[in-house]
Amino acid sequence: MRTRNVNTLEVGAIGLGCMGMSFAYSRSRRNEEESVRVIHRAMDVGATLIDTADVYGPHTNEELVGRAIRGRRDDLVLASKCGLIVDGNGNIVPNGRPEYLRTAAEGSLRRLGVERIDLYQLHRVDPKVPVAESWGVLSDLVAEGKVDRIGLSEATVEQIAEAHRVHPVATVQSELSLWSQDQLDEVVPWCRENGAGFIAYAPLGRAFLTGAIGSAQDLEADDWRQDNPRFQAAAIEANHKLADGVADVAARYDATPAQVALAWVLAQGEHIVPIPGTKRIAYLEENTRADTLRLSDVDLILLSDLGRSAVGSRY
Repeated sequence: MRTRNVNTLEVGAIGLGCMGMSFAYSRSRRNEEESVRVIHRAMDVGATLIDTADVYGPHTNEELVGRAIRGRRDDLVLASKCGLIVDGNGNIVPNGRPEYLRTAAEGSLRRLGVERIDLYQLHRVDPKVPVAESWGVLSDLVAEGKVDRIGLSEATVEQIAEAHRVHPVATVQSELSLWSQDQLDEVVPWCRENGAGFIAYAPLGRAFLTGAIGSAQDLEADDWRQDNPRFQAAAIEANHKLADGVADVAARYDATPAQVALAWVLAQGEHIVPIPGTKRIAYLEENTRADTLRLSDVDLILLSDLGRSAVGSRY
């Protein structure tokens, strides 16, 4: 696989998001042993950016990743996140208090079984805590050698710039796909202009862009997409036009819809690395082959226009 530079970190052009291996999606489709094999195969084929977070599980996803990378620390760029917790009511809420973030980092290091995390990201900015305070403790972790680089997730340009004045922002991670293009307006350009990488999560539209979701009945009862606006019955029906359009383009290139969706994301900038999640080796290999697909300018515009017509907010 080709490589890209994420703030001078050399990684495969396509990485691997590990959340779904142990969080958010249906429990019946999880298989830890298969997930470990997927992570191993990702490193084998060059998908070297492996992304997790302490809230996934919570904690169990970092434990899974830690088990998978044991003995192969030099084969990957390890990314994790802090700053989201599950409260007493089962809600996921931000916690950006410096004392909590330091404790969270120690927990992540222990669960991952490493002495240093390559990229440690503030999962969400806590509206109750100035971003400079949260960012300051993450910069201390860099100085202590526990973290190599630090990034933010789902932050505004103003928040990113404020953090950058305290310590360089290595990466910003946010949703970017054909039907979630808003980051292209300000955040992606800011990253390009300031030497930061952009990590695109959910680049396959949470599987919708692959054509795998024909109706709301395709989602199991414990799948969090059941409550997502874009996966309500009427929205799915309306968005078939987008999925069909992606499939039409894929047929012209003898590719899969997933590969087209990823190739579109890759075409938005050389500093962008998508991290599609999967629990199956076959899908991992399909996704990573998108690195070889080059879409024409005409098709890139066509796909962008189709994506902007998506029905339903992303949350």
